[in-house]
Amino acid sequence: MIPRSEHPKPQFERPRWKNLNGEWKACIDNGRSGEARELYKDFDSYDKTINVPFCVQSALSGLEIKDFTYGVWYERTVALSEEDVRGRTVLHIGAADYRTTLFVNGQKVGIHKGGYVSFSFDVTSFVKGGDNHIVIFCEDDERNPYIPVGKQSREYYSHGCDYTRTTGIWQTVWLEFTPYRYVKGMRLDPDAFSCSVNVTMELAGTADLCVKASYNGTLMAETKLPSVNGVVHFNLQLAEKHLWEVGCGCLYDLDICFGDDCVKSYFGLRSVSIDGYKFLLNGKSVFQRLVLDQGFYPDGIYTAPTDEALHQDIVLSKNLGFNGARLHQKVFEERFLYHADKEGYLVWGEYPNWGMDHTRPESIYGILPEWLEEINRDYNHPSIIGWCPFNETWDIDGKKQFDPLLSAIYRATKAADPTRPCIDTSGNYHVETDIFDVHDYEQNPEILLETMRMLKEEDVLRNHCNNKQTYSSGMPVFISEYGGIKWSSESDSSTSWGYGNTPQSEEAFKSRYEALTKAILANPKVMGFCYTQLTDIEQEQNGCYYYNRTPKFDAAFFYGVNTTKAAIEEGE
Repeated sequence: MIPRSEHPKPQFERPRWKNLNGEWKACIDNGRSGEARELYKDFDSYDKTINVPFCVQSALSGLEIKDFTYGVWYERTVALSEEDVRGRTVLHIGAADYRTTLFVNGQKVGIHKGGYVSFSFDVTSFVKGGDNHIVIFCEDDERNPYIPVGKQSREYYSHGCDYTRTTGIWQTVWLEFTPYRYVKGMRLDPDAFSCSVNVTMELAGTADLCVKASYNGTLMAETKLPSVNGVVHFNLQLAEKHLWEVGCGCLYDLDICFGDDCVKSYFGLRSVSIDGYKFLLNGKSVFQRLVLDQGFYPDGIYTAPTDEALHQDIVLSKNLGFNGARLHQKVFEERFLYHADKEGYLVWGEYPNWGMDHTRPESIYGILPEWLEEINRDYNHPSIIGWCPFNETWDIDGKKQFDPLLSAIYRATKAADPTRPCIDTSGNYHVETDIFDVHDYEQNPEILLETMRMLKEEDVLRNHCNNKQTYSSGMPVFISEYGGIKWSSESDSSTSWGYGNTPQSEEAFKSRYEALTKAILANPKVMGFCYTQLTDIEQEQNGCYYYNRTPKFDAAFFYGVNTTKAAIEEGE
């Protein structure tokens, strides 16, 4: 049985593809000398079997190698028919951490740098009908200050809020077969007010183009363009308006035919904007009741064991009354975004900047290329309502962040996507931002109430970074991390980690949670909160659920508190 057998790219799906997940031969190459030893064609050193797409550290990979792993080779023979190789053949990798080199039939195809975003290689000239040897080499170094690692531990053991590392392939590997005239990519810009969608499509070759939009099987719009090529722009005026809203992920289907190339896609009709203190979805103030989701799994680490596990995390969150999540310090796979799109679930697209030295100007090369890849990959997902490239850019070895780095990434983000707000660095220290967010882990509700009173009455936002960042009156405010209340399953909680002192009883936990949350909800100048966090992760035990996704408390309690109407939503 092939693990993670579902199509990895549901917003750009072709009928002809081949999933390459499952057993591959593997060998560890910590010296990273394998290319010199020609391991791309000499397979005697492949002494292990690994279950792709799970990283070498995970139990599901079959290896569970916990130590630092600097290089891993993968090898597999893939049989292709003459029909398969008649047109273009493209090898896709959902994600592999960090630097990936592909060899096909003993020839070097190409290199991709970046551990989080999907990438592909055109292997048309390298494959043949019959057996094909595919070799992938991944190298990584979590201690390299130019390599972003997110929440992967740079010490031997997991500690605090850093967890088990991920090396190598951690998302689906697959082949795609296309004609030589094909759709290279597209951008969809829905206009909720005019009930239309603007389409920009990049085409390879010249052919007739037909695009149909439908809703629940009923045709909503159709465009036919004869003999087009290059980049084309057109508008689809929709016959009926079905808005994508919180909890109601109404989606239109797209069927695209360009010559013999057929692609299935979808989009949501919605708009996002900022108006004063308010975040607007389709022109209506929506309070963001978010939870911090870091996307770790006990058996798969970075990789969910099943597609249903991805969907279930959203269901678990919604059951607690959250309407979205910060996808924290990780680029989530497209299947998660697909489920978020269907569920009407708000998410922030973020980047795992931790581990990268943001005090150095040259670190821009460690984030900008892959960050722009992420924006391009996920631009069409209606569930993504904002971007956040950095998180908590603390001083490093006494050196301050290089402000022009953050400013440049912010401006590049706005140039790549002017339709969504961007937070330059979540929590601290802001340089240029559309939203002023803070992380406030105050455990005393009375102190947080005073902080909220000062914002409401004096327009002063008190936070632990006031010496390095200044709140400008009138900016939208987001309490983008709070709570993190420690609640351990262990009788001795001294080995676990969380924020503040552990409540002495379940009632004490609930009392603190309710008071902290309602202090934020009651402030008419706050557009949202994000509670830390959805689940425990290893030693960090401040989740609403345990790491295995079993509940700590009755979901009805969380739901009742979190769905309390926010002051900023009053008077709509």
